[in-house]
Amino acid sequence: MSDSSSPNVTHLLVAWGNGDPHAFDRLMPEVQRELHRIADRYMAGERPGHDLQATALINEAYLRLVDWKDVQWADRAHFFAMAANMMRRVLVDHARHRDRAKRGGEAIQVSLVEAAAVATPERAEVLALDEALQRLAAFDPRKSRIVEMRFFGGLSLEETAEALNVSVAMVRRDWSLARAWLSRELKSVR
Repeated sequence: MSDSSSPNVTHLLVAWGNGDPHAFDRLMPEVQRELHRIADRYMAGERPGHDLQATALINEAYLRLVDWKDVQWADRAHFFAMAANMMRRVLVDHARHRDRAKRGGEAIQVSLVEAAAVATPERAEVLALDEALQRLAAFDPRKSRIVEMRFFGGLSLEETAEALNVSVAMVRRDWSLARAWLSRELKSVR
């Protein structure tokens, strides 16, 4: 992430957190390109032909962020970490909704053998990763947040350390351990 607009972004975040009703509207043009980069990164991991596009992902995250009241934003890294978290939640909610729709409603009834032949592993992988991150958060919330910020949000080691108020060395170590733990967890699911 570039830091060219950091002071302005941070100023707008503070104003928004202090209740300025127009600060969020002025903030969005400042962060649009970075939000698209994060959304594009998320969508790159989805199956081809996914019915949710990057712009829709940003819009849904925007709607969820705008509903937050009295948030005390520390800085731009904090904002992008939370935006990444919102986008992850949108994708997980979307995958869960599609799975629910698959099991009922106006769906055509098929046998288990037919269903297995057309299963979409990408959706299952999003849900498996989310469940693994929840398990990780249960015993080590910081490692889970680091994965969220680094993997999903694309934050650098330094930005992640700043957002969590820890050292870069700690983020580097926790990032390495979390990736190893997640790899082992996801292999056991397959």
